[in-house]
Amino acid sequence: MSLQQLYAVLLAGGVVLLAGIAAARTASRLGLPGLLLFLALGVLLGEDVLGIEFDDAGLAQTLGTSALAIILIEGGLSTRWTDLRRLVVPSALLATAGVAVSVLVTAAGAHFLLGMDWRLALLLGAIVSSTDAAAVFSVLRALPLPRRAAGLVEAESGFNDAPTVILVLVFSTAAAGLPGPAAVAGQIAYQLVAGALIGLLIGWAGTAALRYVALPATGLYPLATLGLGVIAFAAAGGAGASGFMAAYLAGIVLGNAVLPHRAATRSFAEGVGWLAQIGLFVMLGLLVDPSELGAALLPAIVVGLVLLLVARPLSVVACLLPFRWGWREQAFISWAGLRGAVPIVLATFPIVAAVPGSQQLLNIVFVVVALFVLVQGPVLPVMARLLGITQPGQTREVTIEAAPLDVLGADLLTLTIPPGSRLHGVEIFELRLAAPSNVVLIIRDGDTIVPEPATSLREGDDVLIVTTSAARAQVERRLRAVARRGRLAHWYGERGDTDTDPGRAAVTKGESAQWTSLTPPSPAAAPSTTTTRGEEITSASWSSTTGGAP
Repeated sequence: MSLQQLYAVLLAGGVVLLAGIAAARTASRLGLPGLLLFLALGVLLGEDVLGIEFDDAGLAQTLGTSALAIILIEGGLSTRWTDLRRLVVPSALLATAGVAVSVLVTAAGAHFLLGMDWRLALLLGAIVSSTDAAAVFSVLRALPLPRRAAGLVEAESGFNDAPTVILVLVFSTAAAGLPGPAAVAGQIAYQLVAGALIGLLIGWAGTAALRYVALPATGLYPLATLGLGVIAFAAAGGAGASGFMAAYLAGIVLGNAVLPHRAATRSFAEGVGWLAQIGLFVMLGLLVDPSELGAALLPAIVVGLVLLLVARPLSVVACLLPFRWGWREQAFISWAGLRGAVPIVLATFPIVAAVPGSQQLLNIVFVVVALFVLVQGPVLPVMARLLGITQPGQTREVTIEAAPLDVLGADLLTLTIPPGSRLHGVEIFELRLAAPSNVVLIIRDGDTIVPEPATSLREGDDVLIVTTSAARAQVERRLRAVARRGRLAHWYGERGDTDTDPGRAAVTKGESAQWTSLTPPSPAAAPSTTTTRGEEITSASWSSTTGGAP
């Protein structure tokens, strides 16, 4: 590949990525799952519209499987064990026995209503029976739902990829005949148990390592965490176990451990997860041929209705019957079983295995996903209210680093005061920060202090300051000024500018600071390596929204 071709590929990739981000924003405002617009973007770029040719099912399978692993790792990192531990048994039943019920009922519908042979019908049932982690996480975490109901569906979507992948592989490679139920059950049991053990082991080992090994840079912790999840996925796959199960459980262990820079790690994982989702759905949109989707419309509607109105409700009732779940919650859980990228990726497996009629399956699955996510997703809030799962005006769960900055327009600055700093002894009101800004918290010797105006700063303090994006530059300049010349900095003519001049050489000689930013600072607030006395100022978005996401 020449440099010019590389530039063209990178340019196209950047444009597609920005278009995907814009699609996510648009979908959020319209109340639609973002995956629909990502798929539409892929179809638009395809050979029938803009002319990009992509029909390599093997490559799509490889890239899709890798993207699903990343999405599951991010889902595990954002899943709280306090929500999950009470739901492990029912979610595991839904992910195994529930999948089996859905596969059999959907396959029977495809066989008797559409005349499919049993192998194709079972393949179709296995492909569409898995709820999709990306779709479920993105939709349910944007709604004010009780954690009991939302957590069950999220856990199910994280666990049920493994059994469905096994079933699809079994049915795709069974050229001489379908294996017996005992053989299938034994294979599923081995892959799930071995995958779970490998994921837990790598998660615990990684937690111990990250807790006691000091890395030289903050940005290495998110990379190390994501790398451990990928190792769990690959190690389990290499052992013939379920990589999806291992990746999800490793993410849960790492996400719930007390590790350095957890917020930064979760934010990084969320960004990588979004990148994987955008790339995955756009690629899958490229894979299908829009001119062939018309013939798949009627079979897709039939299969989708059987799945939505018969197979899914039966599986939910059968699995939750031993537990104390009311019919309203069961109805909501049944409706909330969204399909997304997983079924489309699984539909590439029989194509790679050269199963007769597999291209037809891909078209049917694509239409099922597009149609029924369009029906189910926007109706979820209405269903939740009608079933009494949520009440009008119910508050959403509060978290940090989840809302877009254009909603709050606020930044969180963290100032670390090292030994010898002139900020030592300065009282909060003497900082005279630009309005509207406030020192909200001081962490001193492991204790948390809610400061008052007369509270004095001390060496070793970590000071948290909330300000607006507009006032941030003024706040940073004022902090630099006081750090350089103390509380009377203004009288000395110190303005806290980031540039240095010969007249300030005596003050700044030998003094430096390291600046890092979790959200890109404005040009006026650009960091400088000539700030004084090693004060370290970092910034992060301060926000709140729904979900237990990290």
